[in-house]
Amino acid sequence: MALAGTRRENLLSSDDLNRLVEIIAERVRERLGDAAPSRLATIRDVPCDDDKSCDCSSCGMCVIRRPWSVRAIEQAGAQRVAAPPGTGAVAPDLAKMIDHTLLKPETTADDVRRLCDEAKRHNFASVCVNSTWVPMAKSALRGSPVMVCAVVGFPLGAMTPTAKAYEAREAVRQGAQEIDMVINLGALKSRDYETVFEDICRVVKAAHPAKVKVILETGALDNEEKIIACSLSKLAGAHFVKTSTGFGPGGATVEDVTLMRKIVGSDMGVKASGGVRTREDAERMAQAGANRIGASASVAIVTGTDKKDAPKKFAGRGGY
Repeated sequence: MALAGTRRENLLSSDDLNRLVEIIAERVRERLGDAAPSRLATIRDVPCDDDKSCDCSSCGMCVIRRPWSVRAIEQAGAQRVAAPPGTGAVAPDLAKMIDHTLLKPETTADDVRRLCDEAKRHNFASVCVNSTWVPMAKSALRGSPVMVCAVVGFPLGAMTPTAKAYEAREAVRQGAQEIDMVINLGALKSRDYETVFEDICRVVKAAHPAKVKVILETGALDNEEKIIACSLSKLAGAHFVKTSTGFGPGGATVEDVTLMRKIVGSDMGVKASGGVRTREDAERMAQAGANRIGASASVAIVTGTDKKDAPKKFAGRGGY
């Protein structure tokens, strides 16, 4: 079943690829067992009681105790720019596709304020920050349509599902409206699909109704692993699949974005992140099927400034 390199991939027709995805997804379902659909429903729908510290054992999707989450679902739809597969069209307002990103460990409060000011000025879709900065970003963006996105299990993804769920719930409680979680790469490569599935399900449940993007770290995966990771993300109820952390090998490629869009279809978003530094880069990703871009060079992208003129503070690893 493995796809043996780019040459073989190029020989696959669209119908062949669709059939391959169906076969792999079916094998994943078989590996998870017949209980997988009911288990998914259980994880999504049972009351939110994993976080004992919040003294919540039965209210679940309570809009009274989670008004920030209600605002998240209200705002999220308005921030999307559609890029269906095969159209080749680029959204005229590229800024609304961009998550303005700063994830370096040495990030300071002044850096976050500057990030938020730029996001408001250029009307980016969101600012993407480590969870420790969520309250500050929420405060700085108050009154603007720019969302707060927090990363979870970042950048390695090698945490327990419960730990990731707790981090996601805390980030949403503090004001995050979107969550970008890193997939469990080790479990995926071990073919432990049940753990990968549970990992994503728990974060989706903990973050609800905030939207969840699953970071695949495509530079570390072969094509079969990418297909399976996208299939599991879709089965688990995630809202986006995303290429890279910016800390791993490689970044977003047109080939990966095209493959991911073909797998998830129009039901999910595709976010291209890692190495997107110019308007031309962003437009190529949009043409391939991405409807969200993760970038630290966001200002350069929307203004046409050459990347060498972009602030060094936001360049390089950790900022996409």
